[in-house]
Amino acid sequence: MKSKKLKIFLIILGCLLFISFLATVIETQLSPGKVAIVNIKGVIIDSSSYIEEIKEYRKDPTIKSIVLRVDSPGGAVVPSQEIYEEIKRTTQLKPVVVSMGSVAASGAYYISCPATKIIANPGTLTGSIGVLMELPNIKGLLDKIGVKSETVKSGKYKDITSPFKPLQQDEREVLQKLIDDVHEQFINSVSEGRKIPLHKVKKIADGRIFTGIKAKEFGLVDEIGDLDYAIKVAAQLGKIKGEPEIIYKKPTILKEIIKGDVESLIRRILPTYQIYYIYSPQINN
Repeated sequence: MKSKKLKIFLIILGCLLFISFLATVIETQLSPGKVAIVNIKGVIIDSSSYIEEIKEYRKDPTIKSIVLRVDSPGGAVVPSQEIYEEIKRTTQLKPVVVSMGSVAASGAYYISCPATKIIANPGTLTGSIGVLMELPNIKGLLDKIGVKSETVKSGKYKDITSPFKPLQQDEREVLQKLIDDVHEQFINSVSEGRKIPLHKVKKIADGRIFTGIKAKEFGLVDEIGDLDYAIKVAAQLGKIKGEPEIIYKKPTILKEIIKGDVESLIRRILPTYQIYYIYSPQINN
């Protein structure tokens, strides 16, 4: 009796799997093709959710191309580098088109570099190829209120980022070398991703920002256009005939809050020794 029930169960399971497989095949054949949109918004402080989403779309055979809608002033170095590498891997299998919103600067430009094509609006603020490290110094305040900090350390530079003391010249030189190293990595990534000679990237890698139009002149972006245009380009690159089906994930309210209106707060709670690619001023038209 148990053997008979097991056989029936296996038959039903097999039928369900076959129907699921058949439905996937039919969807793949009948659908003109899908374009997935990944929204990268706000300060980039973690890469995991973006990488997970990009991987999911990369592995889905029904999705022919991906559009990254980037609206960010940048963020921490390592998450930006991780997203860069993930986009680079993805372009080997399917087209990735970046659509730049109001701001796609610094780390947000970094992650855009390896895309198949970059499209910016005329007034997009982009570029800002540079590195920033901010070290708060509260020694003056502590002196006024009579609080003194004592440090026991194992090496000369172990407390180099301490907010309880002024930065000495030799310490500044150590940190400057660190920043220069990270900046060089940024420049090399732009050169590799955009296929621009290194010496040309170095000329504009001084932290300045550009409008979308000016960025196009320097080869930092490919075309000028909005999100709809970027989707059309992605569909063409993905060899989709007809109107593509648009796929995207709706963010939760909590994620919207974190990525939207509290960017300055997020920046403040980053570790004081954090190095990041970020552009902070905002221009309202």
